[in-house]
Amino acid sequence: MLPLCGRMEIDMISDTRVVAIGGGTGLSTMLKGLKLHTHNITAVVTVADDGGSSGMLRTDFGMLAPGDVRNCVSALAEVDPVMGELLNFRFKGGSLKGHSLGNLFLAALNETSSSFDEAVKKFCHLTGVVGTVYPVTNEAVTLSALLEDGTVIEGESNIGVHHDDHNSPIARLMINPEKPKAVDGVIKAIERADIIVLGPGSLYTSIIPNLLVDGVVDAIRQSKAVKIYVCNIMSQGGETENYTASDHLAAIERHSYEGIADIVIANNAIIPEGLKKKYAEEHAYEVEIDANKILKRSKLVQGNLLLVRNDKIRHNFSRLARTIMRLGSDINYFEKQ
Repeated sequence: MLPLCGRMEIDMISDTRVVAIGGGTGLSTMLKGLKLHTHNITAVVTVADDGGSSGMLRTDFGMLAPGDVRNCVSALAEVDPVMGELLNFRFKGGSLKGHSLGNLFLAALNETSSSFDEAVKKFCHLTGVVGTVYPVTNEAVTLSALLEDGTVIEGESNIGVHHDDHNSPIARLMINPEKPKAVDGVIKAIERADIIVLGPGSLYTSIIPNLLVDGVVDAIRQSKAVKIYVCNIMSQGGETENYTASDHLAAIERHSYEGIADIVIANNAIIPEGLKKKYAEEHAYEVEIDANKILKRSKLVQGNLLLVRNDKIRHNFSRLARTIMRLGSDINYFEKQ
């Protein structure tokens, strides 16, 4: 069990190939830090979201969910700050209420493209993205969760709120159609990666859905990359209530294979009590780092990764990115400690 790496001696852009797999705010936040260290970044993003703006566009246009892709493109885009804000601008009224401009932009590109990943490529080109963003699949997928009491919760947007009617933990995540085909670039990027990062992000609705796409887990298993799991700082109501860090890792392994993470990174900074109480109202609690259980399957690095902004708990993306890059580039780091 080791502390987080300190600041790299020289902050410079490397040619390290990093593949980050996930979705939501966690993945996009981490990408902001990683692009300061390497331009060989590939974000592999889930497209199973069926709520909010993404859900409406899926229904209206039969397209894949654009929201998580848009967040990643925004994080990696090298554009004027005003344009960056516009990509995430969300209309507050009228017939466009709830839609983000970036989602609508991507919907227009999708209408003029042969596939969703082609639309994403155009989006990346127009916004000057550092690296590459891939939807994990071009197939329209839906998620469902099998609970331990046998109940099946249908739909990504319903999984996180199932505890309102069924107070039972998630046993397994399922995807329909089963084993959708991965976008070609996804598998190639994983095979060539120097570092593969899972998370941070919602365990069952951002990270694991990518592992259910055909070929992704096999590519991770065969890759010679350093494989890192970034554990969430807080649990998530309806998904990971009462989960420890090792429970998070075990859930990923149930949907892939034991030993998928060479290293687990976890936050051990003290969270203000007032903020804990606020999160508890949403059934979210600080994730306990049960080091002994983690160390039976993976190496563990922990330290201060906490960033509090507008009363929201986030990962400090600069510290996280530096740690990931050091762990991936210095294979002897653990032996030196």
